[in-house]
Amino acid sequence: MAPALGYATNGYFSHGYGMASKGMGGVGIALPQDAMAAATNPAGMAFVGNRLDVGLDVFMPRREIEMGGMKFSGDGRDTFYMPDFGYNRMIDPNLAIGVSVYGNGGMNTTYKTSPFGMPGDAGVDLTQLFISPSVAWKITPDHAVGVALNLAYQRFSAYGLQPFAMMSSDPSRLTNNGEDASSGWGLRIGWTGRVSDTVTLGATYQSKTKMGRFKEYSGLFADRGDFDIPANYGVGIAVKASPKLVVAADLQKIDYSGIGSVGNPMASPGPLGAPGGPGFGWRDMTVLKLGASYQYSNTLTLRGGVSTGRQPIPSSEVSFNILAPGVIQNHLTLGGTWQLGGGKEVSVGYMHAFKKTVSGPFMMGGTTDLRMHENSLGASFGWKF
Repeated sequence: MAPALGYATNGYFSHGYGMASKGMGGVGIALPQDAMAAATNPAGMAFVGNRLDVGLDVFMPRREIEMGGMKFSGDGRDTFYMPDFGYNRMIDPNLAIGVSVYGNGGMNTTYKTSPFGMPGDAGVDLTQLFISPSVAWKITPDHAVGVALNLAYQRFSAYGLQPFAMMSSDPSRLTNNGEDASSGWGLRIGWTGRVSDTVTLGATYQSKTKMGRFKEYSGLFADRGDFDIPANYGVGIAVKASPKLVVAADLQKIDYSGIGSVGNPMASPGPLGAPGGPGFGWRDMTVLKLGASYQYSNTLTLRGGVSTGRQPIPSSEVSFNILAPGVIQNHLTLGGTWQLGGGKEVSVGYMHAFKKTVSGPFMMGGTTDLRMHENSLGASFGWKF
């Protein structure tokens, strides 16, 4: 599964997890809808019942840079197939156990013509897989808390980065070393509760996921190949505006700056790979997600949503981010669910991430533009039993 993951919407986090959430702008902290809920707020698993969900998203990013009037496409690989899986079971009316399997990833670029002025390809590829077993308890009929253990696995490769060798603490571990992998773990905790007949609130926190080092790229990533997964947290609200209409909002914070290899500025002292050395210069992201769900009939639910957040790359950091142009800010989503009978359902979700350009000085002179837009289309099958 891991090779198929390559999502870059909010930095390198997905805009949502589970097809219902993806169709509603990514909301889910206070609105659990399927067995993927533990990826957003594990407390929600107490309210989704016994169910199994399996989905596949087809993700199509378009990446381009422009330097000195010349354009370079980073779309050597332009389609990613992203499966997810969720299972939840109520052990008793107040206790749920489950698992959600999903991915991040999005530092993926493949330049068939190197923007660094040398022959051959250049690019990077990062994939991240999470397996998150969860437990959720209803502490009252309307309130629940939950915890998920995030077991993480990630792979990375880089090639064509020889022009950075003079900046590296270990040029032999900078580029062209094939795939390297590491694993680690962290925790996500959450609460959700219905505070009135029409209003549900939620809150969630995911710790920094401490990962093993990418030893083969310890001359590239700060702190000798360290590449932890950032802490993130958020709050949400869902309102039943009418018997058929639910509106929801999430506010999410992603602490990219807390990971040295991601957050350290390119101008940090020391060479690439050194303790406290240069990174991608990403700032933290605060993302606002808004979504609506309308029950059109007994068998059809329609969804839509938007999300927005200042992209993480400052104009001063475009040089290194030629490798990871994660500049997306605004998303529009649509989706729906068809009830097939017998507890079975099919959901679909579409996402468009609007084109965004970030311009800044290139370290070798001149100006560089990072440009990106994205689409994804997915479907999932759900079975309530």
